[in-house]
Amino acid sequence: MRYLQGEAHQLPGNRATLAGYRASHFLFESDVGVATLTLNRPDRKNPLTFDSYAELRDLFHALARADDIKAVVITGAGDNFCSGGDVHDIIGPLTRLDMPGLLAFTRMTGDLVKAMLACPQPIVAAIDGICAGAGAMLALASDIRIGTERSKTAFLFTRVGLAGCDMGACALLPRVIGQGRAAELLYTGRSMSGAEAERWGFFNSLRAPQELAEAARAFAQGLADGPTFAHGMTKTMLRQEWNMGVAQAIEAEAQAQAICMATNDFHRAYHAFVAKQKPEFEGD
Repeated sequence: MRYLQGEAHQLPGNRATLAGYRASHFLFESDVGVATLTLNRPDRKNPLTFDSYAELRDLFHALARADDIKAVVITGAGDNFCSGGDVHDIIGPLTRLDMPGLLAFTRMTGDLVKAMLACPQPIVAAIDGICAGAGAMLALASDIRIGTERSKTAFLFTRVGLAGCDMGACALLPRVIGQGRAAELLYTGRSMSGAEAERWGFFNSLRAPQELAEAARAFAQGLADGPTFAHGMTKTMLRQEWNMGVAQAIEAEAQAQAICMATNDFHRAYHAFVAKQKPEFEGD
């Protein structure tokens, strides 16, 4: 298998820009610091393929160095988010792979989740309709999830004879909704309704289907207009502190906050407050 389409443009100092980026296996657009990734196979409920997995992984790796993108929205075309791995393009071929090939695939899908967690930009998932399997993991790996009442989220790996521990599900889902609720969903593979997902804390909020795209875009734009260096630090600490004791976390946060206090955005906020004005952050 050969993975990857699309490239970021290199800048000095290991930085990059995604201006002009052209995705091959989904839609990509950027505007005023917000990138929108749209899974675009609505006739099949936007399933993933070997190539779309890999291109998403590589794009999120590139986002870690992209100065022109401050926040990300991920969504699906039509009335669905993502139905998971394509039955014909992925599931069928997997039944014919040997163990090294299977392990290469499962590591690659896990690398997509790791790339989403590691990129400094906050990721907002806009979720309507079906959000299943690997699609549910894309949602789970996002920082903010906005859904609709008609959405159906399912970690349905056991429904096809697999363990519920796919792509980091057993590590991430209990942290979001709790151990018992996560165990129920991962053992049974049942669908979680939009109202239930909001009640359990999987969704941050619900919107009407016709309002979903704008709500996600507005949330992401608000983040992009804020102190983006500090947002990146917040995302890093949210992830790193999972493996720390309380004393370690307090010390790590002291160091992180001291770094943020040395930024120009911190000084801009102070001077704007003194002048009774709204600060205009620039991310430095």
